[in-house]
Amino acid sequence: MKITRLTPDDNGLVMDWPTLSSHKRTVLTIGVFDGMHKGHQAVVKRVVELAKQTDSLAVVMILDPRPALVHTYANEHDDMDLPKDFVDTQALSSVDQRIRMMRELGVDNVLVLRYTMAFAAKSFRFFLGQMVGKLGMRTLVLGQDAALGANRKGDIKSIQELSEATRVFELDVVDDLGPGYTWVPLHFEPKVPEGTGEQQDPREGMNKAELRAWTKKNNCRKVRVWSSTNVRYLLSQGCVKAAAEILGHDHAVEGTVVHGEQRGREIGFPTANLAQMVEGYVPVDGVYAGWLVDLGPIDEGKGSSNGGTLVEKSHAANVEDAANLASPSDEMRMASGSPWRWPAAISVGTKPTYSDETGIDQRVIEPYCVTDDWLELYGHKVRVEFTQFLRGQVKFKDTEELKDALQDYADQTLEITATK
Repeated sequence: MKITRLTPDDNGLVMDWPTLSSHKRTVLTIGVFDGMHKGHQAVVKRVVELAKQTDSLAVVMILDPRPALVHTYANEHDDMDLPKDFVDTQALSSVDQRIRMMRELGVDNVLVLRYTMAFAAKSFRFFLGQMVGKLGMRTLVLGQDAALGANRKGDIKSIQELSEATRVFELDVVDDLGPGYTWVPLHFEPKVPEGTGEQQDPREGMNKAELRAWTKKNNCRKVRVWSSTNVRYLLSQGCVKAAAEILGHDHAVEGTVVHGEQRGREIGFPTANLAQMVEGYVPVDGVYAGWLVDLGPIDEGKGSSNGGTLVEKSHAANVEDAANLASPSDEMRMASGSPWRWPAAISVGTKPTYSDETGIDQRVIEPYCVTDDWLELYGHKVRVEFTQFLRGQVKFKDTEELKDALQDYADQTLEITATK
């Protein structure tokens, strides 16, 4: 699989479209694909299926950063583009994580196009003309409520009319709606659950009257059940199992292991402390059962040793073979039964037992690998997968009480992960 990074110029034009093939047409889809949930997977699988049927290239274009974030920022900053170093803490997954899943699904080419306000102003007709002329698009695959171009005027009906009028490409619409729609508060904050154990979706079990009252009280908007917004909401409430059901896999973040306070090592529960900057949406504070996967040591300037991090390329050389970006060893390390994969009790939060003493109240992610092996992971990129919520963070009266709780978390983690 090949990956190409593209950046529009100040007029919103992409000047360096790659030549994907001299003799094959392409089956293409476009979107954000944040989290690569089941709806996204249905669309990408259809692209691969049609490409095989027609001996074409399976191509996915990822818009990055998220258009919603770009437009929100522009509205608040006089139509300015999002700074390149802006960290999107609300993104469920990094571009690298999405690309990894696309490779597993059999995609031939991924185009990562930087979404800018100038690009957003282009009409869907112009954009699709570029797809046909520059990328040899034979078939465009979209989900049922997709919309492209300026002011999202390129809905399915408009694109179908364009396809029938020009006859230069076909539109294939995928039923990616899944279970239908639900309601999510327009503005929601992470809420630490009061109880222990996996949390129930607040909307589950409500009758129509109760749901109607809840949606009004929380100023809700209607979204797909299979949507990044819904997944983000569930994770913010501690409902990681419900989120995994939509994603088709456990939610995960990835980051670099750094030196912490060494307190876990001192009390017999050494943790892999992640750096503040992580890839992926961090769930609500609490303790979770899950997994830690060692993706290998970081190679400065290149990402992980196995190429797990996508490298920003220059304008003149912006294409890389995916083997250099995310080698098969990524998948091997993540696979069930892998020697680089361990059950982990994961703490997310500010370590309240010691924060008064240390004066440190930074929010951190600390996985404790439940294994007899001694793990030296400093400087390694790791993947932390959240399988089940155990409880909210607690301030213990002393270290002994904390140790007892940590042992309990470790035991619960082994029991929960034994079947996965």
